[in-house]
Amino acid sequence: MTKYVAVAGKGGVGKTTFTALLLRQMVKGLQSKSILAVDADPNANLNEALGLEVTATISELLEDTKNPKAVPTGMPKDVFVEYKLQQSLIESQDIDLLVMGGPQGPGCYCYPNDLLRKYLETLGDNYDYVTVDTEAGLEHISRRTIPRVDVMFVISDSSARGIRSAGRVHDLIKGLRSAVDEVYLVVTKTTEGSLDSLSGEIEKTGLQLIGDIPLDPMVVTHDLEGRPLYTLPDDSLAVQAVEKIMKKAFK
Repeated sequence: MTKYVAVAGKGGVGKTTFTALLLRQMVKGLQSKSILAVDADPNANLNEALGLEVTATISELLEDTKNPKAVPTGMPKDVFVEYKLQQSLIESQDIDLLVMGGPQGPGCYCYPNDLLRKYLETLGDNYDYVTVDTEAGLEHISRRTIPRVDVMFVISDSSARGIRSAGRVHDLIKGLRSAVDEVYLVVTKTTEGSLDSLSGEIEKTGLQLIGDIPLDPMVVTHDLEGRPLYTLPDDSLAVQAVEKIMKKAFK
């Protein structure tokens, strides 16, 4: 059965960095497993962290379905939508990627979103793992666009404000209609002693701390130079930390 993994957290805390490095370690540690990545954040940049080029997002392609004249004569609309969605799948040797993108204009997306949910359910069956970089509001999960979540990582930076935000994300998760099985907290950009200083705030969230990711000069350098984080070397502090987290979560 396909295992669904989600990464949540507010912007700027290292959510996409963690997702990219998690995918890196999944490819390396879960050998011979097929992986689909889904960038559900409207501010999509997971592809850059993975070193993949995006030619079209799902929201751009679904915009075409709102024009009745765009559907070829004699073709059912659901078949047309599935065809357009298939065009948005980016395939690579290690990871396939879908990029949701943001809303392209006014109007109701209920029907396209319903078809998207069915498409993801069908597409997900072809993979061992589906890993989703979610948007801050968890909208795609609450609307069940993503069928379910087996493991969710809630990301925070090493600040009291960030930890409190992670706690609010946890509250949202508990109120979702969708089932979320395992939920873990990951604290990023840590320095010596920072976790001890935050222990009280972490306890208030009710989240289980599964690990932290130290502030890593290699990550900073890769970002400055525009290099994919997926290419970080094995001796990167962030890579080693994510490897430990993955082994704990997928034991």
